[in-house]
Amino acid sequence: MLKTWLNEKLGIAHPIIQGGMGPYSTNRLAAAVANAGGLGIISLIGMGVQHSFATPVDPKLVFGEGTTEEYLERSIGFVKAETMETSGIFGVNCPLSAEFLEAAKKLILGTIAIRNGDPELQKRLKVIITSAGDPLPWREIIRSTDLIWFHVVPSVYHLRRTEKAGVDAVIASGHEAGAHIPWQPVHSMVLIPAVVEASSLPVIGAGGICDGRSMAAALALGTVGVQMGTRFIATQESDFWDVWKRAVIKSSERDTLVARGMFGPMRFITNAASIKLVDNTARLFPDFFKGQPVDLHPQLIEMEREGFAQLIQNDEEGSLILSGEVSGRIQDLPKVKEIIDSIITDASETLLSLPGYVV
Repeated sequence: MLKTWLNEKLGIAHPIIQGGMGPYSTNRLAAAVANAGGLGIISLIGMGVQHSFATPVDPKLVFGEGTTEEYLERSIGFVKAETMETSGIFGVNCPLSAEFLEAAKKLILGTIAIRNGDPELQKRLKVIITSAGDPLPWREIIRSTDLIWFHVVPSVYHLRRTEKAGVDAVIASGHEAGAHIPWQPVHSMVLIPAVVEASSLPVIGAGGICDGRSMAAALALGTVGVQMGTRFIATQESDFWDVWKRAVIKSSERDTLVARGMFGPMRFITNAASIKLVDNTARLFPDFFKGQPVDLHPQLIEMEREGFAQLIQNDEEGSLILSGEVSGRIQDLPKVKEIIDSIITDASETLLSLPGYVV
């Protein structure tokens, strides 16, 4: 067993958070993680895509017919029902980028309203995780609730703004992570200890974590727990398409590329679609690969729309498949509980072995 601030604050058995991972559903995955003693996270991104030009995905392909509010209510209701027997703890994740602000307002306010009307949800839907934007304007809204608030930070600079927002903890996510990543390529081994040293808040580590050894490393760097995304994609219960799971399992640690995507840079598994997106990013925005923020071009939006739609067709080369570098260390498709139990066991054994190095 591992016991940290994160366990005690959330009332979960293990200090492991499942990343939100949009723009598709994580409902089944969130329930499985919560039932296994971690913090399951419902990704809100795909429910609000119709309100943002930067998210060229048809929500009906994932959530069926309905409005943003209906998708939200169904998703929260599903995870609530699936975790009733274990009293599993879960939360939601929402980006705050300028391109997504209209959707974020609907989703965050909607979540709060649904939760306020349900005493059971008030006990178990405990967490909101925000990312990819400025948390400070949201302070009044989120701090008016008893939700526990985490925000993802890519640097010490962004940490300072986050501390002012009044969040409960920060998630330091390194550049090797999948999907949305920082503009500047600061990786976890540098980022996490830098944020830990500078932060007045508890720090959760993310980016490149998939097993007990990498979790032990994050704890040794001063974190109170970890957030994992890519590792949870390749599980039996995850909502992701088979082509996505296969791609993660087949990839090496060198098989990812970064291009301009929704909300900024995004990391994809290398295939024909991602190579084309990188080529066009380099052609349209040479400064992108110097770590300079650049606008999202309509041509890239259309390429992403096509690439994300091909996931549903299980097209290995035509799909844009989000993944972290850690896909190179994932070779199996276990159940969520097996993953969490093995990570906790291996991390505990690794940490217990470390005093032997001290003379």
